[in-house]
Amino acid sequence: MELLSSWCYDGSLPESYVMPPEKRPGNLIVPLGESIPVIDLERHDRNDTIQQILKAGEDYGFFQVINHGVSEDLMDKTMNVAEEFHSMPGLEKERESSKDPNGSCKLYTSSYVYPREDFHYWRDAVTHPCRPLEECIQFWPEKPTRYRKVVGEYSVELWKLSCRIMELICEGLGLSTGYFRNDLTQVPKIMINHYPPCPEPSLTLGLSKHRDPSIITILLQGRIHGLQVFKDGQWIGVQPLPHAFVVNIGYLLQIISNGKLKGAEHRVVTNSRDARTTISFFVYPCDQSLIEPAKALVNACNPAIYKAFKFVDFVTAFILKPENNGEAVKELITAPHTLNC
Repeated sequence: MELLSSWCYDGSLPESYVMPPEKRPGNLIVPLGESIPVIDLERHDRNDTIQQILKAGEDYGFFQVINHGVSEDLMDKTMNVAEEFHSMPGLEKERESSKDPNGSCKLYTSSYVYPREDFHYWRDAVTHPCRPLEECIQFWPEKPTRYRKVVGEYSVELWKLSCRIMELICEGLGLSTGYFRNDLTQVPKIMINHYPPCPEPSLTLGLSKHRDPSIITILLQGRIHGLQVFKDGQWIGVQPLPHAFVVNIGYLLQIISNGKLKGAEHRVVTNSRDARTTISFFVYPCDQSLIEPAKALVNACNPAIYKAFKFVDFVTAFILKPENNGEAVKELITAPHTLNC
């Protein structure tokens, strides 16, 4: 496996990166989602904030947050370090990402299952766990020299922000206080994606249509367009806002909410001019966590539409069917049909 960034500047798009016609982005000009909610977390009306989040989760599965408490300086430093990492030579990146013999820090191109893919995605990525920080950080890259310090500070602040958002969602759904303060949210991971300029953006994708296999995902997307959300049968672009975070409802939260909140389908398109680097903070459960609709949201008139399953089984099915519309995932999660009252 050779990293995309090691050869992508030769001006050609290999056949293995050309998507089938039905998956190609085609026309890259899509409407900007100006209606995608932007939620101010410093509003004084907590109930109104909660209702905005729930409505965004029901309508889009996506929203952006401002006045979120993470300093703009830290956001900028983290993005700079992320870009510096991906600009290093390939061998150096590989060396810096292989310090844990158990492979907790992963550097790869396209996806985890690159050798088995029918076609590849135009991206490189590095990902690693970030909690508990003192245990994880010793296996992170040491180059760029600021990586551990800056990304460590960032991961602490994103953990606080994720807990804050989850509490608002918990309250909005009517779940018991602290419902998500357990093994459902204790394994957050950071992923730094890098999408180099692409010679034929209309023929390939940075990532194809998918839902995140997380509880929630908090994304720092920088200044370059690329993220698109599928809504009402069309793609809309998520406009980069300075120092805002994009929050999307993960597939697991869709299941826990028994379908009330939407794990939005989204994709990443490329462009021919600018490299694009993004930083995702995924909130994941522990492997053995049982994922199921919250019992408080299920009754005879509103039966569970998903089965209970272990997160590790979901991840296995998800990786085998990376676009997560595959039969392996559907079979695992879908409950037998039950008529409502």
